[in-house]
Amino acid sequence: MESKNYKFTIVKADKVDFDVRKQMSEIFSEGFSQWLVFFSKDKNKIAKAFAHMFVLNQFYVAVANNKIAGMTACTDGADRSVRLNKKELRKHLGLFKGSMAGIFLRKEFEAPFEEFPPNTGSIEFVGTASEFRGQGVASQIIKHIIENTPYNDYVIEEVADTNTSAMNLYNKLGFEEYKRKPLPEIRAKKIGINNFLSLKYVKK
Repeated sequence: MESKNYKFTIVKADKVDFDVRKQMSEIFSEGFSQWLVFFSKDKNKIAKAFAHMFVLNQFYVAVANNKIAGMTACTDGADRSVRLNKKELRKHLGLFKGSMAGIFLRKEFEAPFEEFPPNTGSIEFVGTASEFRGQGVASQIIKHIIENTPYNDYVIEEVADTNTSAMNLYNKLGFEEYKRKPLPEIRAKKIGINNFLSLKYVKK
């Protein structure tokens, strides 16, 4: 697969023969740290705390020159793409914040989908390493998933309506909004997001 400057190879994360967790956790920390500032403002600490959680056979990664350029999970809505370990969280975030992360983020990351539709893939944890942004990494991974997994439909849940770059990417790939969840006014003002959008792609 060609991009402007790099040739990416898309593979399952459990097939990578170097330290994939470290690089995936750095991408996670970079992309999701704004949601995790309560637990730590240190991105390196966040990366170390969450490196354990990825269920590698649920993730696809783009590899270039032995570097992870980007990652995306795809599940069937029943199996989870991450599993949190309170011991690891406490080790890196401290007893109190590690315990809190284990409680609150487990609800966020590991809660089962309600009435998840059959024959549908859930696209999760889309992230690109900072040095590879603008190279089409995420779109290549998602296209690879759609072309190489057996689902008829694909959903991406809870995209912030203010995340215009992500929305532009998903719309360009053919995803369309099918549901939106408004946030309470106080929380919306605090985090600058009015709605979380749910998107769907239907294979033709």
